[in-house]
Amino acid sequence: MNTTSWDRFLTAAHLGVPDQVPVALIVDSPWLPGYAGIDTRDYFLFPDQWLKINLELLQRFPDAVWIPGFWVEYGMAIEPSAFGCKVRFHSDRPPSIEALVSDLAFWAQVAPINPADNGLMPLALRLYQQMDQRLQAEGLGIHMVAARGPMTTASWIAGVTPLMKGLATQPEVVSKVLETITTSLIRWLEAQLSTLRQPEGILLLDDLVGMISPRMYQTLVEPHLKRIFSHFSGLLRIYHNDMPCPHLLESLSLAGFDVFNFSHETDISLVKEKMGGQVSLMGNVAPLGLGVRGTPEQVFAAATQCLDKAAPGGGMILSFGGGVSPGTLPENIDALLEAARAWTCP
Repeated sequence: MNTTSWDRFLTAAHLGVPDQVPVALIVDSPWLPGYAGIDTRDYFLFPDQWLKINLELLQRFPDAVWIPGFWVEYGMAIEPSAFGCKVRFHSDRPPSIEALVSDLAFWAQVAPINPADNGLMPLALRLYQQMDQRLQAEGLGIHMVAARGPMTTASWIAGVTPLMKGLATQPEVVSKVLETITTSLIRWLEAQLSTLRQPEGILLLDDLVGMISPRMYQTLVEPHLKRIFSHFSGLLRIYHNDMPCPHLLESLSLAGFDVFNFSHETDISLVKEKMGGQVSLMGNVAPLGLGVRGTPEQVFAAATQCLDKAAPGGGMILSFGGGVSPGTLPENIDALLEAARAWTCP
């Protein structure tokens, strides 16, 4: 990533019109170990391999912005591990997690976690600290950190079915659980930011929000999302939710984040209509159907269509409609970058 790409990204993220639409991509362990041809466990275990792979992204795709960039993560495992969930590591994919206790009343009584000594968090914090110092010496650095959101974290520790049933049958209990998790996530994000010399932003990932009704969102989930994003006011705030949720777009636009990464199944024209002027849009070429299975020509065409629909007026960041999927072809990322370079406002 070069400075110009980052500057373009920041301009678009704040609803501006850069000289060229930026391309930004969420990358993590589902894609990177396979892309690099190594065992997924080695990606987590050996910091030098982790660093080499992430640095090589900057060389291979110099015009791309990587979100959050130099991400210290263990798949979905960090937040659940802090609450005591069992984590299983695999050679060819990110860790799997087993829900610990399905009784929501149990979780309503649990205290918020301490990132300094709970689960995998202390290891991640130490690696952030060491790698940021190392990257700073090379004129780089880590500028963004990430966390799974309240609903996603709750689904990992209690199970998706108990959580979804609880929203309808035990809303007060679920609210208490989400309150505890939200406090924990704020602590976790603060702890990560404290390890960096030049923190600039956060990424919150919470797909499960897309599965609930507008009423449930406004009464049970919105307060917690707003609490997180308002706590980090002054930093760039990116929200990833690639569950199709056209019924929530207007409400989500008021949650307090700056950039929305959303599903390719929701037409970008509709998202701009419902959210335009409130947040910038990061999307929404199909990550699996095109990023993995498509040709560069197909990716270029889809990307150009997205730009035609949403880039006029600014606030547009070209991306896949979700993270970079396992098996994504490098040449399809090249096609995204080429589409951004070639596009001119009609």
